[in-house]
Amino acid sequence: MTALATPPVQRPPTGARVALLATAGVMGLMAMCLLALGTISLWGESKRDAQGYISTGSDRYQASTYALSTDDLDVDGDVPGWLVDEDAYGELRLRVDSAGDEPVFVGIAPTADVDGYLAGTDHTELSDVDYSPFEPTYRDHQGARRPAAPGDEGFWTTSTQGPGEQTLDWDVQAGHWSVVVMNADGSRGVDAGVGAGLKVSFLGPLGWSLLGGGALFLLAAGGLLYSGVRKH
Repeated sequence: MTALATPPVQRPPTGARVALLATAGVMGLMAMCLLALGTISLWGESKRDAQGYISTGSDRYQASTYALSTDDLDVDGDVPGWLVDEDAYGELRLRVDSAGDEPVFVGIAPTADVDGYLAGTDHTELSDVDYSPFEPTYRDHQGARRPAAPGDEGFWTTSTQGPGEQTLDWDVQAGHWSVVVMNADGSRGVDAGVGAGLKVSFLGPLGWSLLGGGALFLLAAGGLLYSGVRKH
């Protein structure tokens, strides 16, 4: 008489196997995030123009006050040192074109200096921008004093002024900065088209590093998954 084969006993997952499977899931998720960020970085690298800038189109900004300034732009040096030199955060290019006949001024300076220059004057701060559709958010500050002509001030890190389109290039540095757009004579009513471009050297290395890290995490997740589900 032939004995019936006894089916193998299905043992419940052990704590170690559960831990392996959970770790594999977390590492797989991290791999997907790294791969996605790497792809985005390389896509940005591919959008450079002939001068190496990733640029926006020109959008119109308006204020009835004496000046239009950005909120505090905090360049805090969080970019890893293995990606860039200690003082190489990229290059910013601004293209500013007055919508009227007045010569336009655009300058970049430490936020503390800009705040002191505009203190007590009617000026407008750009606090946020949505691009789908384009919609800037402004915050007005009231004052009774008229500011001096901006081109006469010496605190600007970089600035330019004149009729027609003006182009301003700035090597980005760590610190707290503000961009200011005004009429060159300091009069009321700012109305200008502004476009920006940024040239950074680390997008390519960053993208490939993220893709490499994502691939390693994916391999590690696969190894843990195999260890967790294989039969003993």
